[in-house]
Amino acid sequence: MKIEGRNSVRELLKTKKTVDKILIANGMRGAEAETLLRDIKNSGVKYQFADKSVLDKESDTGRHQGYIAFVSDYKYAELQDIINVTKSKEECLIVVLDGVEDPHNLGSIIRVCECAGADGLIIGKHRSASVTDAVMRISEGSANHLRIAKVVNINQAVESLKENGIWTYALELGGGDIYKTDLKGKVAIVVGGEDTGVNKLTLKKCDGVITIPLAGKVNSLNASVATGIGVFEVVRQRRS
Repeated sequence: MKIEGRNSVRELLKTKKTVDKILIANGMRGAEAETLLRDIKNSGVKYQFADKSVLDKESDTGRHQGYIAFVSDYKYAELQDIINVTKSKEECLIVVLDGVEDPHNLGSIIRVCECAGADGLIIGKHRSASVTDAVMRISEGSANHLRIAKVVNINQAVESLKENGIWTYALELGGGDIYKTDLKGKVAIVVGGEDTGVNKLTLKKCDGVITIPLAGKVNSLNASVATGIGVFEVVRQRRS
């Protein structure tokens, strides 16, 4: 896997992932570039300077910003790993994605979850975007700091969360007002795909349905925007 972009490489260095090497474009100058180079040197990771044309050829995104890191493929967590983290907590937050296929949405959602301090993100093996180089870049490296589990069956994952005392809410139209719903304690928010929403069977398995009130003429929000609103409403309630 290639991790591209200044911020993504910087975040990568903060993790324990094995980095094979980092390519740096010749002529990278400025305080930010000097700081990043110092961090790379201090990390002990092998690095190499090359002409920008070399990075252009290696880049999968066309947005390397002068830095490309080569690492092993992304290592997903197990569902049980996420559940185990929540067992000793009075409050937890998990996000479940049911059919989010757009890599840009997935990258943005990963960043939202990491920034909000979520305990984990669950995605499906089928009908779902995966953590790729592009998703890693869009998440600004946040995927390196968030537990992400890829499961065969979302419904079974929801059942496992409920069995472990985690209250699951589907974020979907037709439910209770999210701002009037108590979201303290152990909570999981299930977000549906861009066009399909939360699967009907998954809806039935959830403990409840919560809805973001809308006042405009368009009756739906982008999946990553909806996730951000839902996740930070949980954060707001807990802090207040």
